[in-house]
Amino acid sequence: MLFEAAVLGVVQGLTEFLPVSSSAHLILARVFFGWNSDKFGIPFDVACHVGTLLAVVWYFAPELLAMLRTLPRAFRGGGDQAARHLWLLAAGTLPIVAAGLLFNEFIDRSLRTPGVAAVTLAGGGALLLVADRFGSRTRGEHSLTLLEALGLGVAQAAALVPGVSRSGATITLAMLWGLRPDAAARFSFLLGVPAILAAAGYEGLGVMRAGLPSGVAPLFVVGLLTSGIVGYFTVKYFVRYVSARSLDLFAFYRFALAAAVVLWTLR
Repeated sequence: MLFEAAVLGVVQGLTEFLPVSSSAHLILARVFFGWNSDKFGIPFDVACHVGTLLAVVWYFAPELLAMLRTLPRAFRGGGDQAARHLWLLAAGTLPIVAAGLLFNEFIDRSLRTPGVAAVTLAGGGALLLVADRFGSRTRGEHSLTLLEALGLGVAQAAALVPGVSRSGATITLAMLWGLRPDAAARFSFLLGVPAILAAAGYEGLGVMRAGLPSGVAPLFVVGLLTSGIVGYFTVKYFVRYVSARSLDLFAFYRFALAAAVVLWTLR
């Protein structure tokens, strides 16, 4: 079981930040390998979310600390860049909070299936190709308006559906609006901090009410460590990668994975 926990932690750490959908990969990994969903249920998901949260907080620690320091000025109308960035993230977080409260149960009950993941993986790949081909790549993340940040938040909320990809949806829309790929990735990852925190908190409340099942603690620790370590290096090197290279690789990967899912379900 520890090996399976490490594999799923690596999958989470990679796919939480790459534009390929972590939820789809975790669903598909469990289905393909037949791993026990009781052992790798909500407590394990909490561990993986905490790991990826620690990874992105560690990587963006200077920016996040600057935003915390400027918090009093932000509410008094302070105009420095960190305060403005804080407001952009706040605007971008509103849609996923609303969508999570309104639709999370429906999504968990009806949409967490390989078929849905195949459709959204392919559709997201097509949109990523369009953004990569036609985005102007001239804007930095600080040029975003509050309305655009809200729109990116809507894109992030759409990623509650497996296969959409939180980073994929936000990076795609940001590039369509003319952001450079590295700027789009950085804003997407920062926007993910409150989203991942909310997901871990929501799932953690369920774990606290139900209690931690017997024998799950080692899996919890392995999932947290592997997702955190892999997540940190994924963030670090993905930002460098998109600064100089096309996103075609991830779009075609999504197409290939969607095709594999369809073939597997038809077997």
